[in-house]
Amino acid sequence: MHKRMTITLDEAVYDGLYRTVGKRRMSQFIENLVKPHVLDTTLDDGYRAMAADTDREMEAQAWTNGLIADLADETR
Repeated sequence: MHKRMTITLDEAVYDGLYRTVGKRRMSQFIENLVKPHVLDTTLDDGYRAMAADTDREMEAQAWTNGLIADLADETR
């Protein structure tokens, strides 16, 4: 669902935006610029990408298991 809003821009900024992206694409352009700053999904996306990397996950598992083995040998 989209919401309509009115914003005020400096005339030079508006003209540059109009020349760069065109009248019909301004809203999408601005939304794409603003979205990463207001929706905190970057960490989620990064974690999903890392979890999908099976080689990296196997290396991380081996490293974690190595740490556990080191703790078993440590004197208390």
